[in-house]
Amino acid sequence: MSFQQGLSGLNAASKSLDVIGNNISNANTVGFKMAQAQFADVFANSLSGASGGGAGIGVKVQTVAQLFTQGNITSTNNPLDIAINGAGFFRMSTNGAITYSRNGQFSLDKDGYIVNGQGAQLTGYAADSNGVLSTGAAVPLNINTRDIAPKETDSVKALLNLDSRALVPGTQLPVATPPVITPIAFSLTDPLSYNNATSVAVFDSLGNSHVLQTFFVRRDPATAPLTAPATSEWDVYAAVDGVRVPAAPAAPATQVPIGKIGFDNMGKLTVATSVLAVPATDPNAIAIAIPVGTGAVTPISTPTVLFDFTGTTQFGAAFSVNSIKQDGYTSGKLSKFNTAKDGTIVGSYTNGKTAVLGQVSLANFTNANGLQSLGDNQWTETATSGAALVGPPGTGSMGVLTSNATEDSNTDLTGELVNMITAQRVYQANAQTIKTQDQVLQTLVNLR
Repeated sequence: MSFQQGLSGLNAASKSLDVIGNNISNANTVGFKMAQAQFADVFANSLSGASGGGAGIGVKVQTVAQLFTQGNITSTNNPLDIAINGAGFFRMSTNGAITYSRNGQFSLDKDGYIVNGQGAQLTGYAADSNGVLSTGAAVPLNINTRDIAPKETDSVKALLNLDSRALVPGTQLPVATPPVITPIAFSLTDPLSYNNATSVAVFDSLGNSHVLQTFFVRRDPATAPLTAPATSEWDVYAAVDGVRVPAAPAAPATQVPIGKIGFDNMGKLTVATSVLAVPATDPNAIAIAIPVGTGAVTPISTPTVLFDFTGTTQFGAAFSVNSIKQDGYTSGKLSKFNTAKDGTIVGSYTNGKTAVLGQVSLANFTNANGLQSLGDNQWTETATSGAALVGPPGTGSMGVLTSNATEDSNTDLTGELVNMITAQRVYQANAQTIKTQDQVLQTLVNLR
C-alpha cells in the first residue's frame, strides 16, 4: 500500500465535487447543460507485458462529460425568447466566428440583428421583400423593421345574394298583365332608382383609401332583351368616393351601367359583362374604372378594378353580402413578430398584413459530447464533435422551437445534492487510506 492510490482518490473526489458544485451553481442558468465526472482506474505496466496480480495505482478523471438532456420549457414575455425542444443548437456568429448555444434569450441590437447577451448574432435564412426565404448558407438574421409598402387594389371578390323577388325600380304592383312599368333613371342620390347597394374600401398606389360603391338595378326584360343563357339580369353601377364612374351623362335617358350580371332560373350566376373598353378577363368579373386623381398625388397605375361576382346568387331571399374582400392595402409598420415551430419568423404590421422576416437555423453534431465549452453557454465544434449539420428546425434530427419561452438548466438539483454527499464520503474514505498508510509507516519507523 502506498500514498499514490489515496492521493489519486482525493484528486478524483475533489474534481467530482468541482463538477457537482458547477452544476448546482448553474441550476438557474438558461440553456445550461450539466456535466458528469467520469473516472478510470490506473494500472502500472509490467515489464513482461502481462497484467499479473498488480493492485493498481489509483484512479484518474477520464473525462468531464456534458449531458445534453432536455431541460424544462418556461414561458416568458419576450417574443424574441426561443427554446429548443429536442436536439440541436442555435448557431451564433461573432464577426464571422461561429459558436453554438442552447440559450435562447435574444434581443434586437441597434441594427436590427437578433443577438444574445454577448452580442453574438443568431444565424438563419434571410427573406427578401416578398417573404421568400433564401435557404442556402445561414447568415446573421436581421429583422427588417422598415414599413411594408402599400399595394394597389386590383380586384374585389364579392359573394352576394340578390333578391329574385325584387321589382324593377319604378315598377308598380301589377294591376294588369303585363304590368305597367314607369322607369326611373339611376341616380346616386336617389335610393328609389336602385334596388341594393354595397361598398368596400379600396387603395390606390400610394396607399390612400377610397370607398368603392356598387349599385344593383333589376333590369326590365320587356325593354332590355336578356343575354343568353341568363333568364334574369341586373345592371351594375359604381361610384368612387361618391363620384360616379364613369361620369354620369348629361342626359338621364343615356344612363350607362358599368356592367351587367345575369342568372339562370336556378338562381346561379351565368354571365357577367363589362361595358368598359378593357373587359374583365374573368368571366364572372366586371371591370370598374377608377378615375385618376381620387385623392392620390399621382394617377392610379391600374385604371380598372376587377369586381369578381363568382358564387353570387339570385334566390328568393333578402339581399345579403356574405363576403366582400379586396386585395389592396395601405402601408404598415411592424408591430410585433413571433417564431413558429419551424423557425419561421413572421412579422405582423399595423395594416393587418403579415410577412415572413426570416427563419432560424439549427445545428446538430454526430457527437455533441465532443464540443468544446467556451463559457457563456456557448460551445465550439472540434474534430471529435464532427462538422456541424445545419438545417431548419423540425427537419432531420433537429428539434422544434417554442417562442416566448426559454429552456431551463437540466441540472437535477436533488440528484446533485445526493451526489455531493457521496463525493464527500469518497473524499473522506481516500483521506482515511492516507491516514492508515501513515500509521503503517509510523509503526515501521518505531520498530527496534
